[in-house]
Amino acid sequence: MNNINFFNKTNTEIKELNILKDLINYAVKEEKVGDVEFSIVFINNDEMKVLNQKYRGVNCTTDVLSFSLNSDFSHVIPNYCLLGDIYISFEQARMQAELYNHSLLRELAFLMIHGFLHLLGYDHEDAEMEEKMLKRQEVILNEFGIKK
Repeated sequence: MNNINFFNKTNTEIKELNILKDLINYAVKEEKVGDVEFSIVFINNDEMKVLNQKYRGVNCTTDVLSFSLNSDFSHVIPNYCLLGDIYISFEQARMQAELYNHSLLRELAFLMIHGFLHLLGYDHEDAEMEEKMLKRQEVILNEFGIKK
């Protein structure tokens, strides 16, 4: 049984939430991680800037941050995995959707899957790892039906 919690800490209704919930359940199934627990939290740019400064030492906002509880998978209870939290700046997502000329749903979906893959250990510290992660993101989004 998956326990995926969504929290909206913005003052904006997120109309795409039901599709995002379906997408993340699809991604969990596709990644074959068993039963998982994690949270997805939508915040504003000011809150994201605080988190980015505190945990990464970067004094500006960003679009998504993932906080893994399980980088070595030592917290696995038989077929159950506590992954961590994904924070998405709704404001930044909205700006990036306009900048990249695609829908807000596409941008939120991309950021959510990006954060989820980080929780699973994917990274983009070098070109090879980045290519693998970006390819996996696109496969999940495209197979679910969220195209560019």
